[in-house]
Amino acid sequence: MPKGLIHSKGDDVCVAVEDISAGEEVICAYLDNPSEYVTLKSVQNVPLGHKIALRDIKKGEKVLKYGRPIGEAIQDIRKGEHVHIHNIKSLRWRFDKK
Repeated sequence: MPKGLIHSKGDDVCVAVEDISAGEEVICAYLDNPSEYVTLKSVQNVPLGHKIALRDIKKGEKVLKYGRPIGEAIQDIRKGEHVHIHNIKSLRWRFDKK
């Protein structure tokens, strides 16, 4: 049973549909084709509705969700790590950069 959903191919994050515990094996299914999925090990606890990294993301890289950049990593993020405001900065309110 998937504990996370991936909105689009190429996304960097999966959204938890249940609370996820550190060390847990997590199945993240693609929303448009749930028979396709990615399995990863959670590095940290990830609350329901929050994001988990599908790959290692370097500081300064854009983070993709819905097939679009939603933020920029403000520190290196390891695969399986909780992705939230402590390690990405939203692009929504950045009018100085495109």
